[in-house]
Amino acid sequence: MCRRSMRNGLVRSRRIGPAAGLSRLYFKLESLNPTGGRLFSTAVELPPKPVLLPMKVRFHMTLAGRSLNLNSCRERQQRFAEVLQQRDADLAILTRPEHVYYFTGFRTHPLLQAIVAITSGGSTTLCAPNEAPESVAADEIVTYEAQWRCTLRQDQLAAALAVLKSAWPRRTHRGKLAVEGSNQALWLFGWIDHSGASVIDIDPDLWMLRRCKDADELDLIRRAIDCAEAMYRVASEIIVPGITEIEVYNQLHAEGVNAAGEPLTSFGNDFQCGSPGGLPRSRPIEAGELYILDLAPGYRGYCADMCRTICVGTHPTDEQRHAWEAIFDVLKMVEQTVRPGVSAAQLDRDAQQLLAAAIPKGCFHHLGHGFGLSPHEAPHLNAAWDDFFQSGDVFTAEPGLYAPSLKAGIRLEQNYLVTENGVERLTSFPLELVQRR
Repeated sequence: MCRRSMRNGLVRSRRIGPAAGLSRLYFKLESLNPTGGRLFSTAVELPPKPVLLPMKVRFHMTLAGRSLNLNSCRERQQRFAEVLQQRDADLAILTRPEHVYYFTGFRTHPLLQAIVAITSGGSTTLCAPNEAPESVAADEIVTYEAQWRCTLRQDQLAAALAVLKSAWPRRTHRGKLAVEGSNQALWLFGWIDHSGASVIDIDPDLWMLRRCKDADELDLIRRAIDCAEAMYRVASEIIVPGITEIEVYNQLHAEGVNAAGEPLTSFGNDFQCGSPGGLPRSRPIEAGELYILDLAPGYRGYCADMCRTICVGTHPTDEQRHAWEAIFDVLKMVEQTVRPGVSAAQLDRDAQQLLAAAIPKGCFHHLGHGFGLSPHEAPHLNAAWDDFFQSGDVFTAEPGLYAPSLKAGIRLEQNYLVTENGVERLTSFPLELVQRR
């Protein structure tokens, strides 16, 4: 195991692990209670260490290109350290890839596992697969072998946790240990004793921290939106009667990749014509149908989420125009109403009333939601939650109306940033029912 310490801008490395010639390595895992007594102890036996091939024939660990700003990552670490202090936790172990990325700027290959440990004092340790990355926001870096002779290990998380634990032979945590409640793996791999250790779920705090987007996050979201709008420009040209939904999907995905200049990190959502949504089919589209295209490309881990509706091969009917106007009025209400402190639940209720006045029971879904590292985040524009808008929120509003007489339905979706005085609209592609003959 290679361990690197970063102090005053310098990086020092030293080897930690078995002496040369030893065939097996045992990591002793111990969990401590708040008074320092041992609660749980086990040994993880690793197989003999194989000869590793050069990194060029293994998965690239760090994905190159524009990414999160490391100074902003450090600021997020400090904000999180303050949360840990408030929760009386002195250590957090985070294994979800979006949180490793959010706090360190390290985005590894999707098939490789990384872990970040952050203390209440703001010290950050990154456990990376295979070798230490060069440019990350971390005080220390430890590594584990995620592949042996190019074969992916299926026990990566166990190995990474064992290495992280072994890097702290004299460290103890006397307060609470914070973990992602949505990820129970730490209990499974012996870091803590599920029956007695002092553990808290830090997920709600992480979701709250992620609501207020920093400038580097907004840059990536705007880039994802650029990709979506490039896809809509292509859609407005290729959607004609007879083209299949699969071909539309293929061409839009290709355009999104071209616009990004690299593979997209996600690609959704709805590609069915004559339907409220769904995955693409081999079915040719027909004249007179409405084509709801809900596109959510991901760029470097951050999502966009837009929707436009295209009228296929003919002019919109009067009923379709009436529905479009009702939906457009809801978006105008959103832009005029939203500011910090406004109830997102009440906005959803008001929107549902406007839509029901046009077509009773014509909308079956929420008004919108936040997005960022995940496609759905707070704030929830949904009466099932009791959220209030905050400055820095990035959210989507996606009112829709659906009925058989509409030839499926219409949904229009804009993306917004909540500012101190209102909202900034982030999306600009036209909302009109574009007709293609």
